[in-house]
Amino acid sequence: MHRSAARTLPLLAVAAALVSTGAAAPPAAPATPAKVPVAVGYGGAVASVDADASAAGIAVLRSGGNAVDAAVATAAALGVTEPYSAGIGGGGYFVYYDAKSRRVQTIDGRETAPATATAGLFQENGAPIPFAEGQTSGRGVGVPGTPATWKSALDSWGSRPLGQLLKPAEKLARDGFTVDSTFRAQTEANQDRFKDFPDTRKLFLPGGALPVVGSTFKNPDLAATYAELGRKGTGALYKGPIADDIVQAVRKPPVDPAATRNVRPGDLTTGDLRAYETKRQAPTRVGYRGLDVYSMAPSSSGGTTVGEALNILEGADLSALSEAQYLHRFIEASRISFADRGRWVGDPAAENVPTRELLSQRFADSRACLIRPDQALTSPLAPGDPRDPAPCAATGQAAPTTYEGENTTHLTVADRWGNVVSYTLTIESTGGSAITVPGRGFLLNNELTDFSFAPAAPGVPDPNLPGPGKRPRSSMSPTIVLDDGRPVLAVGSPGGATIITTVLQTLIGHLDRGLPLVDAIAAPRASQRNQTTTELEPGLWNSPVRAELAALGQGFRQNPEIGAATGVQRLPDGRWLAAAETSRRGGGSAMVVRPHGRP
Repeated sequence: MHRSAARTLPLLAVAAALVSTGAAAPPAAPATPAKVPVAVGYGGAVASVDADASAAGIAVLRSGGNAVDAAVATAAALGVTEPYSAGIGGGGYFVYYDAKSRRVQTIDGRETAPATATAGLFQENGAPIPFAEGQTSGRGVGVPGTPATWKSALDSWGSRPLGQLLKPAEKLARDGFTVDSTFRAQTEANQDRFKDFPDTRKLFLPGGALPVVGSTFKNPDLAATYAELGRKGTGALYKGPIADDIVQAVRKPPVDPAATRNVRPGDLTTGDLRAYETKRQAPTRVGYRGLDVYSMAPSSSGGTTVGEALNILEGADLSALSEAQYLHRFIEASRISFADRGRWVGDPAAENVPTRELLSQRFADSRACLIRPDQALTSPLAPGDPRDPAPCAATGQAAPTTYEGENTTHLTVADRWGNVVSYTLTIESTGGSAITVPGRGFLLNNELTDFSFAPAAPGVPDPNLPGPGKRPRSSMSPTIVLDDGRPVLAVGSPGGATIITTVLQTLIGHLDRGLPLVDAIAAPRASQRNQTTTELEPGLWNSPVRAELAALGQGFRQNPEIGAATGVQRLPDGRWLAAAETSRRGGGSAMVVRPHGRP
């Protein structure tokens, strides 16, 4: 989702919300900041898909907060304005660079399955149920991880109390934002689902009709929920009345009695919520062109898959190749790394995931030799064995990549001290499960549908089957790049499994092809995920390069839009550059604290 440039929360209102909690007022700012895809200046930077969310983060930075504080404020605002993409009913992955220690640390805030979940969670009579029936159900709802992620981040690295950081989002939910065409269109795409749940219908289909473009959308229930979390802490979502309401909505989905939809109940319990914990773990790391690239380790597959692909690509001089050969190698590296992802990556708490071996240069070299400059590989491609790599060898049977929902959001933040956050969060499908927690104003995720409903191929081991307390595999790839211990850039994207290829293509577009970060983000995208055809955006579909790639045996299908990246970059003169999409999802919102002046 996105908001148009016309729909922005006045920065003065954000400042007032911060002042009301005792923070120093930030300097005066334009009442209606423009939604622009690139900004350069001092004092810190925020990039997100939404101008209100970026403004909330910038206001925190201006009032003396750090990057972690600003990231939480930005994420909370996205829960208001991007409710179909993210919110406290979902989860995500938080990657943080600490300027003082020069260390990258991560928080796994992925949702978890109930303690009773089995590999047959989405099967009935020995066969998987349709995806749509898993999506719109209590069965697809995992324990939310986003509130616990905020607590973990603030406890470790924040400088402001949660209640203060939630005030701008609380005000935005209470006073409302202006509906644009995209909010209306995405509501319309979910209309058939939303109308079957009275609380969802009341909130998102006021009076039974689609919200009108230009009208004000308010969510007083969410404002009250944020206020309660601000007073009591995020633990209020995991035990007490809010937790009870979540469990009730999952176990007895609040469906309109007149609806004909089969909405299966879930088995989530208050014990599952009380038991939830985020995971603090080491990031993935690979060296690339003399830089250190850090990202998210499993349960996300983002860090291992982007990292393996970078290791494969490092053997070629991508800067010297023609456009067709550059894209050919990018496509092939993506195909190979996705083949290995499908076989080896799952939740390491339940599966033996060879993370270190997947990221080894020795394994990448054994896979890179499959790439031929004159002939495309075919998919599904069989995986290699990172534990015992042999040149050009495969192990076991090829399996296709399973479906993964595409709606998520990403934000990147940097502060004046040089701390950086790259944070991807989600409720999985657009509109999540379609279940709004009654009286609470937020949608529940359908994140458990990121599990394989059944093994991807008969007889092939699948590390991503459901299990008790298990985290479903993700493709979220929040990434931070360092040069000799100092940040160069941070980037990430929504887009389901296309997140991996979006982040990879943005990195090599900037680092190898020399594109400015905003241009690397804007460049037309391709996405190969070990499937028979590669997705192309119109900019490549309608380009002569498609025929050149087809002559190599590459096959294609068109996708109108792949991903929606944001990033921040540290410039040599000490300024920060914030970058976002120029047009995808209506364009993103890049802001800096001080566009002019000195540090």
